[in-house]
Amino acid sequence: MDELYVHEERAVAPSLGIDAARVLAHALRARRLEAGWTALLVSLWVLDFLLAQGFFYLFLLSCALLLLAAWARGGAMGPFRADYPGADGVTVTRRRAAAVLRLLGCLSLLSYVASALTQALTDEPDPSGLQGLAPALTTGSDTTAAWFALVIPAAMATAVALHREHVARVLATDLEPETFADISADPAEGYEGGRFQRVRALIRREQHSPVILYHDRHPFLGAGTAHDTWTLAVELRPREGGDPVPLDNRVILERIRPLVEKLRTPSIQGTGRTGHTAGTATESRDRLRGLELDECVFLKVTGLRSRSFVPYGEADFARERAEAVEEGGEIRRHFLRIRVGAWREEVVTTVFVRVHTQGGMLMLEFAPHVLRPIRPDFRAVDRLSDSHRRGGLPGKVVWAVGRTPTAAGRAVIHAFRSAAFVWRMYAGGYEAAIPDGPWISVRELGSDTGASLFQEMDVSRYLKSVEDRVANGVRRALDEAGWETGEFEQKVINVSGGGVFIESAENSAFGFGDHNTISNTTGSTGSTGNTGSTGSTRGAGSTGGNGGGGGHGDG
Repeated sequence: MDELYVHEERAVAPSLGIDAARVLAHALRARRLEAGWTALLVSLWVLDFLLAQGFFYLFLLSCALLLLAAWARGGAMGPFRADYPGADGVTVTRRRAAAVLRLLGCLSLLSYVASALTQALTDEPDPSGLQGLAPALTTGSDTTAAWFALVIPAAMATAVALHREHVARVLATDLEPETFADISADPAEGYEGGRFQRVRALIRREQHSPVILYHDRHPFLGAGTAHDTWTLAVELRPREGGDPVPLDNRVILERIRPLVEKLRTPSIQGTGRTGHTAGTATESRDRLRGLELDECVFLKVTGLRSRSFVPYGEADFARERAEAVEEGGEIRRHFLRIRVGAWREEVVTTVFVRVHTQGGMLMLEFAPHVLRPIRPDFRAVDRLSDSHRRGGLPGKVVWAVGRTPTAAGRAVIHAFRSAAFVWRMYAGGYEAAIPDGPWISVRELGSDTGASLFQEMDVSRYLKSVEDRVANGVRRALDEAGWETGEFEQKVINVSGGGVFIESAENSAFGFGDHNTISNTTGSTGSTGNTGSTGSTRGAGSTGGNGGGGGHGDG
């Protein structure tokens, strides 16, 4: 909400696999619905303060203890909580603290109920309850106050139960896949707020545009986590006996493009099994079939007076691309972008490739990024809400009674947070501020920290396939233009594999790993070579230089 709606001066990060405008629309709708339920609970708090007299403070103490316990426990604090192992991600110490606070809160709440019942039914205070522990809080409380102390929390419990039913209904109807696909019938899109309409238009103009506004601190924001980024520089040497043709960046990119596009071609495989008709074949379902390849230009927002001034038109982008592809500028950069969306767009692999020739050198930049799957909480909520709707009335009543103290406490906190949100939105003056690059990606906020082994294997396969095609395209461009390709082939194999290319090893010794002992002794004139010695530490290895004896560690 802060990134997309309050900070209107910030450009939106590229939305790979999502529509950030619809995410914002539903976030605003959720905020409005939550504000209505918050207003109802806060009104009940005010009534409790005015009518329950000293019992109000006892109920407030119970809610505060249980709310602290919920905070210490961690995890989501809304109507639905993910119940898979490790969902809360808290330490054992916090769990124990939460258990202690929960015990104290439950005891105080039971004493509160017993005291209110005793006062309401007998018109006498209960010395064994919490009133006996804190008589000053309930001094002057009468029978009417005791009844209000019982009725108002019951009304809060009813509101909490209805709130959960409302959320479950929205999840089951408005956010159901078939209904959600119809954007014209989406109630969240029908909101007519002026600020929302303006921000939504900006987001839809920017989020999928090939012109990307970036921030210095994280230029590839939105693409995920960097994955084995490498840069290769090789000198352009004419092939022996040939007359090389000058190369520019566009020629190399056009050689790379068709090779990468061929990855979309599915393999045809016959079944070959007994009982099947001869010649029957099925197409491969590999996600590389949906590979997307385009060109993008990264622009820094410095110097712009408004996000609306960015050249997003087709003619403007064509001009920016033509100028940026042949320059090695620091602020404006051109990339070939290769994207593979797998696992229903939950695992998105994006490779940014940049080629630049300067001063007889060829520079190749390979920057893969991976968006991890959506956090399990988001997938769990559908199952949890469905279980709630299928559950019986007794279970719903027990849940609402148990959650009322924490829900009532959260309502007060949410009221202050909503007021602070409105203050930031209208008092910040962000709509007229100088444009800034994006600071947060909505898609990355919803990403998990890891992926399954199958998903990691798929990412590795996509990256290796694209990497091989890109390197092959550059090699072919060099070969067809009459340039030497041997050095490029050597370097790209080493550097892309995470190794180090050593161009010369004369009078040298090298060690790889930890705890090596390296020596390089230069012999007298006429000596046949040098010697290299290695440590015997496990996992270590080294080589001697200049053709001398090279040893390897025992790892």
